[in-house]
Amino acid sequence: MAPTYRLTGSIVLYENEPDTVRRSINSFLGLTFSKKLYCLDNSRESPLDIIADEYKGSELVYRAMDRNVGYGAGHNYALRACLDESPYHLIMNPDIWFEPGTLEALIDYLDRNADVGLVMPQIRSTDGQIQYLCKLLPTPTDLFIRRFLPDLAILRPRKERFELRQTGYNREMNVPYLSGCFMLLRTAVLKQIGLFDERFFLYLEDTDLSRRVHAVARTMFYPEACVYHGYGQGSYKNLSLLVRHLGSACSYFNKWGWFRDRERSLINRAVLAETENR
Repeated sequence: MAPTYRLTGSIVLYENEPDTVRRSINSFLGLTFSKKLYCLDNSRESPLDIIADEYKGSELVYRAMDRNVGYGAGHNYALRACLDESPYHLIMNPDIWFEPGTLEALIDYLDRNADVGLVMPQIRSTDGQIQYLCKLLPTPTDLFIRRFLPDLAILRPRKERFELRQTGYNREMNVPYLSGCFMLLRTAVLKQIGLFDERFFLYLEDTDLSRRVHAVARTMFYPEACVYHGYGQGSYKNLSLLVRHLGSACSYFNKWGWFRDRERSLINRAVLAETENR
């Protein structure tokens, strides 16, 4: 059966500013081809049902969840509903926006590269600064440094190596860990490897999904396209989110291995060899 849409997408909401969400939605709905966007609202105090009213009759499906099910589980709700409806699905944060033509370029890239299961564009802050969101598969030490000691000079080379900053972020790269703020995925690959692991309520669900996609297809950074990201870094400001972050880190390393993870070592070694020799 032929797909119904050229692209489907999903945004998980949690008490976001309505104007921020509108900008993200409008970026997606501005596409000129057939599409459908799911907005899954985990908000408890301030559900964004105004969004549903404003976009009634459009290609947007709004669903207020009965509880905060988490980031990955929210996207999974949309994916289960539309996995057969399109060849590609966009996972997008509510603080992402992009110019016309951006998604078209990314979809064309997937059309031309059948071995790519996931692509992420250049991600920039609203002031135009590059966000370093291409990463190696993390060790516990990498995550500890990045979260608690990011500005310690003696550790900065390790942090920058983990974020692949030596590449300049100016060329295509096959990266095993791409940010969940913007993931354009091939639905055929998701059918093969599965959806988000719902053991991760918030944080590192993107690490886990990227890694599983990387095992069967290329996971590419494509800097010819660019999107803009508010990048709240909530766990740096909120104690309960920090606890969530630490819990997800434990779940991730319990699943894949803490300090002994042979697959991680092999993948990271291959990525560094390729990026450092180009």
